[in-house]
Amino acid sequence: MLSAKMEDYLKAIYEAQRDGEGPVSTSAVADMLDVTPPTASSMLEKLEGQGLLEREKYEGVRLTTEGETVALEVVRHHRLLETYLTEQLGYDWAAVHDEADRLEHHISEEFERRVADALGDPRVDPHGDPIPDNSLRPVDESGATLGEHGEGETLVVTRVRDRDPEELAYLDEVGVTPGTRLAVTEVAPIGMVTVELDGGEAVSLPDDIARAIFVESAGDPPDNSEVADV
Repeated sequence: MLSAKMEDYLKAIYEAQRDGEGPVSTSAVADMLDVTPPTASSMLEKLEGQGLLEREKYEGVRLTTEGETVALEVVRHHRLLETYLTEQLGYDWAAVHDEADRLEHHISEEFERRVADALGDPRVDPHGDPIPDNSLRPVDESGATLGEHGEGETLVVTRVRDRDPEELAYLDEVGVTPGTRLAVTEVAPIGMVTVELDGGEAVSLPDDIARAIFVESAGDPPDNSEVADV
């Protein structure tokens, strides 16, 4: 049986692979889990010994098929819990990530099934991330971010990375959440992206936040005669 710490490592590698294309470096894993590189290296060796990941010399690590399956189960638990805590217990979407992190390793498969049934087997969590189904098949988490789009494009927010509660609280405050329609009005060379929301509000976002917001095309931009600064 894997420890909660081992599952945390597998989930972190899964998330890093989702956000990148190549192997994940030991230093990247250490940064994600707030541990030292030697500590991360020791755990990665243990996981490699159990056949859950493989190392590529001078490159980093990748999950094996078995390791990915374990990670997907933890991800399923996490995202179902986020959805349950938000919809049934009234948790704020900016605070729910840490709570789900604490609970995800400690629920039974029966509890997972009952939560999924109670929620109507949801496909996405409150942040728009896809929830793996109970077959634990890999889910498509690809997509372009707001930071990759140019001026004049009209977009709909599909999901938001949930790693930073302060960023989530800010986006909730200014009204940029999954389902929000917006038009890109300015991409500044200093790293700010300004968007116009459907209601006419103008919101300026730092580039790092814009790259945490996933979007898809929405057609024509909203037609508003007045723009209010937020």
